[in-house]
Amino acid sequence: MDADYLLIASGLLAGAMNALAGGGSFVSLPALMAAGVPPVIANASSSLALYPGGAVSAWVYREALAPVAGVRLVLMAAVSVAGGLAGGLLLLSTPQALFLRALPWLLLVATLALAFGKRATSAFHGWDGAGRGLILSGQFILGIYGGYFGGAVGIMMMAFWTIATKADIKRLQSLRAMLVTAANTSAILLFAATRAVDWWAVLLLAPSALIGGYVGALLGIRLPSALVRAITLALAGLVTAVFFIKAYG
Repeated sequence: MDADYLLIASGLLAGAMNALAGGGSFVSLPALMAAGVPPVIANASSSLALYPGGAVSAWVYREALAPVAGVRLVLMAAVSVAGGLAGGLLLLSTPQALFLRALPWLLLVATLALAFGKRATSAFHGWDGAGRGLILSGQFILGIYGGYFGGAVGIMMMAFWTIATKADIKRLQSLRAMLVTAANTSAILLFAATRAVDWWAVLLLAPSALIGGYVGALLGIRLPSALVRAITLALAGLVTAVFFIKAYG
C-alpha cells in the first residue's frame, strides 16, 4: 500500500514537472524502482504512464505544426517512429544489470540537456550546414534515445532543430510535442505487446500524471520561470548523483 501511495505521488509530481519544464521521468523512474519494479520494466512502465500527457499536448498543438527546414512532417514523424521502435528494442535487449550501470549516464545526459539546451540554441542558432539528410539522421538518433530512455528528449529535439536550422524556437513547440509522441508511440506499443510493463504501476501513475500536468500548467502561469528551472535542475542533479552512487559507489 505504501508503494501505491508513492507511485501516485510521483505521478502527480512527474506530470507537473513535464508541464512546467520537462524531466518528469526523473521522478517516475526512481519511484517505480523504489516500489520494486525491475529497472528495464520500470523504464518502460514510466514511458507508458507519462505518454497520455504528452499525447494530449501534441493534440492541443496540432494546428501550429509546420515543417522544419522544408522537411515534410510525415517524413519527420516516420523517422521518429522508426527511431522509437529501434530504441524500444534496444531497451528490451539490455540486461537489467547493464541498464543499471548505463542509467546514471543517461540521467546525466538528460540533466545537461535541461541545463544547457536553451543556451546551446542561442549560441549556435541558424547554422547553415544542416541539410535534409542531416536533419533526418539527427531525428532518427533522437528517436532512438526517446524510445530507449527519453529523459529530456523534447529539449534535445528543440536544441538540435534550432542549432541546425533558422526556425524560431517558439514555432517548434508543436513539432516537439508531436515527434516526441511519435517516438514514444512505437516504443510503448512494443513494451505493451511484449508485456514489458507493470500494468498496476501504470494504472496508478498515468491518471495522477495527468492531474499533475494540469496543476503544473496552472502553476506555470503563476510561478517565475527561473524558480521552476532551478527546482527542476536541483532535483535532476540529485537523482543523477544518487544513481551514480548506487551504480558505482
